[in-house]
Amino acid sequence: MGEIKNSIVLLAVFTVLLGLVYPLVIMGISQLAFPDQANGNLIKVNGTVVGSTLIGQEFTSPQYFHGRPSAIDYNSSSSSGSNLGPTNQKLIDNVNQNLENIRTENSLNPNDIIPADLVETSASGLEGYIYVDSAMIQVHRIASARNISESKVIKIIEDNKEIPLGTGNPIINVLKLNIALDKL
Repeated sequence: MGEIKNSIVLLAVFTVLLGLVYPLVIMGISQLAFPDQANGNLIKVNGTVVGSTLIGQEFTSPQYFHGRPSAIDYNSSSSSGSNLGPTNQKLIDNVNQNLENIRTENSLNPNDIIPADLVETSASGLEGYIYVDSAMIQVHRIASARNISESKVIKIIEDNKEIPLGTGNPIINVLKLNIALDKL
């Protein structure tokens, strides 16, 4: 009978320690040390949350930067890629359609190189970043749609580019870019 009582007491103690105390301590430390990350890297405009740097949003208007295609239409409740292999005809058709759309909407020549992140979906379907090269392809379209100079759009790209640890390829958050465009 003593062993059962000891087991129940230990279960209660460890439940409180590991189920309540430890998570609260870790949450407190993360709120103090990394408040932005602990709260989801939220982006606010005029005090209203408009998104997160971690989750992409779909932009289709010509006056905005467009991000990566999403296999799940940026539905954050079900993060997933397409899981289509490189020889799958549906993937090939999707990439070719995306290439055609990018060329058409940005007035590109058939031989212009288009970065892969503008035509291929990400593994999560929620990627909020594109490479700076992908943003540069869209400068002419955005400047024309907003009736502003291309140099203003390029300056926004330069002001918002980031270089992730361990790589030399600068990236840029599409939502941040579009918010900066709206502030012009």
